[in-house]
Amino acid sequence: MMRKVSLVLIGAAFGAAASFVATNPALVLLESARAAASDTYRNLNLFGDVFEKIRSDYVEKPDEQKLVESAINGMLGSLDPHSSYMDAKSFRDMQVQTRGEFGGLGIEVTQEEGLIKVVTPIDDTPASRAGIRSGDIIAAIDDENVQGMTLNQAVDKMRGAPNTTVTLKILRGPNRDAQDIKITRAVIQIKSVRDRLEGDDIGYIRITQFNEQTADGVRAAIQKFLTEVPAAKFKGYILDLRNNPGGLLDQSIAVSNAFLDRGEIVSTRGRNAEETMRYNARPGDISKGKPLVILINGGSASASEIVAGALQDHKRATILGTRSFGKGSVQTIIPLGQNSGAVRLTTARYYTPAGRSIQAKGIEPDIIVLQDVPDEFKGKDDTKGEASLKGHLKNGDDEKGGSQAYVPPNVKDDKQLIAATEILRGVYKASNKVTTAPGEPAKLPN
Repeated sequence: MMRKVSLVLIGAAFGAAASFVATNPALVLLESARAAASDTYRNLNLFGDVFEKIRSDYVEKPDEQKLVESAINGMLGSLDPHSSYMDAKSFRDMQVQTRGEFGGLGIEVTQEEGLIKVVTPIDDTPASRAGIRSGDIIAAIDDENVQGMTLNQAVDKMRGAPNTTVTLKILRGPNRDAQDIKITRAVIQIKSVRDRLEGDDIGYIRITQFNEQTADGVRAAIQKFLTEVPAAKFKGYILDLRNNPGGLLDQSIAVSNAFLDRGEIVSTRGRNAEETMRYNARPGDISKGKPLVILINGGSASASEIVAGALQDHKRATILGTRSFGKGSVQTIIPLGQNSGAVRLTTARYYTPAGRSIQAKGIEPDIIVLQDVPDEFKGKDDTKGEASLKGHLKNGDDEKGGSQAYVPPNVKDDKQLIAATEILRGVYKASNKVTTAPGEPAKLPN
């Protein structure tokens, strides 16, 4: 009899314990965390077992450092197209590039389906002079197939000592026609801002990328125009962001601020609270409120889209051209210790002042103007955009593909630039969205 009672009490005790756990959220979370940690440790043990098996039994003695780096690259590559591992050399190269000088070809690339894709050649560099174009696929470097290379490995092969040569096998157009292009490497000194007067009354500013000198360059150009052209004569600014692949977030904020007196420029929202930030303009529109037209196209990405989106939402600028690339994510560079490289990790999405995420959608121009494309480039001048990249961050069901990225080498043939000057000179109003197709004059609203 006593034994039966004892069993009943034990059963009651277990029942009470089970009831207590079920009604105590803190304990449920604790148990869930313990289970997750257990799974993590189990997976790490699995990785260790595989690593040790390769280390001890592979047919040839492997390079253990390369094994670890390859594993890290595999992890990051499975996340999205913009997360990656940089070894110590690549990290140093990246730091040099953001300062505005580096050695190599002058080409911005990404990885797509195991191949290296050109985002854009940088103006006045060996790559641009050799005829490399946005959207080109690099299939081989010095006869070595890039299939199986990481993005960093391919970039390393393209970089080298000045005055040495490298041959790229380029696949171009919908049929991926192959051609070899031989390029001589050089020290790439990037002047990210170029300016000139269009006629004698419009200030033209082109930004090729956003590095540490960009905002200072834009402010200097604005001051030069204000000094050289009487205020009553000056019609306004053209800010050319076409085929600009982006760069530093703080520089895009500073450039936007040059044309704004108040209000939000951009916000970032991540998984962690510290990645959620709002960046606001400081008082003082140094452009004196003069009219502004911004040129964008399918090669305008990231920081370029932040500037275009901010000034569009504030109705400070008219956006003209074709839809932008659609890279709406923020990457944080996380150093891994001395001589250990760094991780480039996507940590947030950014949003325009109106709360728009342009990830895989891009910035839609207020006025769409398509360029006349020479026959040899027809069908080869469009970018597929962020939405076409394997593993990109999703953004609902209305993602948009890429758009035209061709810019004529002769300004006399540049319909987008011509349309921008006519808007600023009052030939046309810029109040309604219109489309100008190839082969047509710039049919802007009267």
